[in-house]
Amino acid sequence: HLLSCLTLVSALFPGLYLPADGLVPIEVVVENRLLGTTPVVHTSHVKYRGILLGALRRLMESNMDFKFTYTEDPDYGPYLESVNGLAGNDEDHTYWELLVKKPDGTTVRPDVGIGCYIPSENEQIILNFTRW
Repeated sequence: HLLSCLTLVSALFPGLYLPADGLVPIEVVVENRLLGTTPVVHTSHVKYRGILLGALRRLMESNMDFKFTYTEDPDYGPYLESVNGLAGNDEDHTYWELLVKKPDGTTVRPDVGIGCYIPSENEQIILNFTRW
């Protein structure tokens, strides 16, 4: 019974039993659906209740195959501008879309961007180059 109680408590209070380092594992997937290229998956982590921007910075510092840039909008905050040298373009109506695949397999479009989104454990953050 003790094991079932602990499982229930951890389900009701995610983050209650954190790793000693306080880091939450996530995956960052870079996709270009316009070209149909194979998605590239990177593993990263974020501090518990930390923002996605921190995880992306940490990934860029630790992985030479991942780079990103963003601009700071005075009203809306950080806006993802480019990933691995590929930038969105107003003329072509292209941009980097932020999607999140939850551990249960559902994919959602968050209503906030990289500066406000708080990843949860084992989420897959999808940076998808697409058109509007």
